[in-house]
Amino acid sequence: MDSVLVADDVRKSYGDTAALDGVSLAVGAGEVFALVGPNGAGKTTLVRCLTGTTEPDSGSVELLGESPRDARKQRVGLLPQAFSPPERLTARELVSYYAGLYDDAREPEAVLDEVGLDPDGGTWYGDLSGGEKRRACVAAALVNDPDVLFLDEPTSGLDPRAARTVRDTIAHLAEGDATVFLSTHILPVVDELADTVGVLYDGSLVTEGSPGGLKSRAESGEERTLEDVFLEVTGGIGEEA
Repeated sequence: MDSVLVADDVRKSYGDTAALDGVSLAVGAGEVFALVGPNGAGKTTLVRCLTGTTEPDSGSVELLGESPRDARKQRVGLLPQAFSPPERLTARELVSYYAGLYDDAREPEAVLDEVGLDPDGGTWYGDLSGGEKRRACVAAALVNDPDVLFLDEPTSGLDPRAARTVRDTIAHLAEGDATVFLSTHILPVVDELADTVGVLYDGSLVTEGSPGGLKSRAESGEERTLEDVFLEVTGGIGEEA
């Protein structure tokens, strides 16, 4: 399987704090890679380095065989954890705006319907519920029909029904051979969707493998460090609110 995303010994610090401490990984075409870890582990910083929105202090990243900044934007989609579009746009106007940035974008109405929003709804973005806002943002990330999609906590703040819709959308993308890089702390999402999971802890990728394989090793005590990490990641988490 050809790798469409490669990180080699990526390091990033903010002052005296090391957000990433030598992270290396490779994600194959059509793979769903889930990055899990507790808050403050460095997940968002890694996503920013992989997408070219933040430059690593050292190490290298390749996205679709190029540096992230040179990768063709038509082929890449990104939903950051923090995304604040103009509030006086409807969901349709928001997604239509992003569609206009690309050649051969999908029909905004079809994408909105896919994430469970009414394409004809006239409510401004600022007046939507938290779940509706997140779904509108997911639609904006999908409208260019990306080959590689980065999702940073895509189900954050969603009610169970909205989260289910987003998870179904991600599964549909994966079935269509899109590569998905998913950062999350919701382990049911990982269990259901991921081919490979990487555990990020204190800026380091401490282990990776299939979700079932990692959980089995943690439960058996084969890797004590991994067991400790999973306890921290899953403590009090697991059901979406």
